Amino acid sequence: MANRDKFVQVDGLNIRYIEEGTGPAVLLLHGASLGSSAEVWERNLGPLASHGLRPIAYDQPGFGLSDNPKDYSVAHRRRFILLFMDALGVQKAHLVGHSQAGVMAVSLAFDHPERISKVIALGTGSLLPPLPAGGKQGPREGEEDAVSEPKLEDTRALLEDNLFNRSLITPEVLEQRHRLSVGKNFQAFLERNKAAQEASGKESVPLWQRLEQIPVPLLLIYGKQDRGSAAERAALAKERFPNLNLHLIDRSRHLVQWDAASEFVALSARFLTS
Repeated sequence: MANRDKFVQVDGLNIRYIEEGTGPAVLLLHGASLGSSAEVWERNLGPLASHGLRPIAYDQPGFGLSDNPKDYSVAHRRRFILLFMDALGVQKAHLVGHSQAGVMAVSLAFDHPERISKVIALGTGSLLPPLPAGGKQGPREGEEDAVSEPKLEDTRALLEDNLFNRSLITPEVLEQRHRLSVGKNFQAFLERNKAAQEASGKESVPLWQRLEQIPVPLLLIYGKQDRGSAAERAALAKERFPNLNLHLIDRSRHLVQWDAASEFVALSARFLTS
């Protein structure tokens, strides 16, 4: 991937991104899990581009090869999406947000529908209603209990927890993910956790309760075997909001775009080009 790396200055930070295609821009936003980066979309760029789209994946501030920011809040990374678009001269784009980034994409569409065409939220547990009292929800992404830099076996365990098809964890994938989980990226992870604790409890109405009011078309995709009882909670969402465009993909966990790359691209391309 190194020969495809591009860099752009955004708000004083050096930001790394990869892209393919020449059609309408589709920003692919990785989640907040330790080691996340634009690489989570590597196997999806070419297939999406083949549908006449221009997929662009970037390392968010504090991830991958991008600089660490001064502000580690989710709100800063949400605002940064528009700044990144401005830096690339993209006036309007589709957003595809994985896990925590799905919340960023949906909330940005509420605030700036003039800049966002359509939104896909992929594996975003907080956009689903909670189970009745006593149901197991699981931790939010990016809140792994790491207090020291992970060893290689820790990185493997995290990937295994995120994948249904563990054969996708090749030595190259493991080495790359581990390399992006240590050093300045681990320090950023600790700072994000601190910022998340300071910001907790500020949301008045949960975003999942407002999904039917989103001003742009929305597609929700979940792995049927994902953590946090995703399948049960997706059923609750459809029961409460029958008009939601929601798809469950079998034999997939949290990294749906790896476990079911072809089905993810087919669903996404059909939605974005219709």
